[in-house]
Amino acid sequence: MSEMADEPLIAYDCLYVQFIKLFNEKRDYYACHDVMEELWLEEGRKPLLQGLLQIAVGLYHFQNGNHRGAIKLLEAALDKLSLHPEYIMGIHLEKLRHDAGEMLALLLRSPELPPFCDLTIVIADERLQQEVDTAILPPE
Repeated sequence: MSEMADEPLIAYDCLYVQFIKLFNEKRDYYACHDVMEELWLEEGRKPLLQGLLQIAVGLYHFQNGNHRGAIKLLEAALDKLSLHPEYIMGIHLEKLRHDAGEMLALLLRSPELPPFCDLTIVIADERLQQEVDTAILPPE
């Protein structure tokens, strides 16, 4: 993608690849949390990784009926992710921010928990897409 032309070639951490596969394919937000938390700690607690972690936890709370928890985590995630460019680490971060923002707005205006819907992380780097497609997740 031309939008990513200035992004340097990097190797994607296997935990990052697993996170995206769990998020997009398995929709297992609790497992996403575990994988991303490990990467976040290894990488020195970077806000970008924490924001992605918080999106997963927000979705987990929403999926499990915790209205307040979902709002709190999505707000925190969007705050951290707002500091980063539209495309980063092989993903279309702006699309994820937009979708999470729409979900947050729905939660904020709904006195009761609205029906749950999944989010998808749009992969913008073909190399990352190939790694996600071929990744083998550890057994549960």
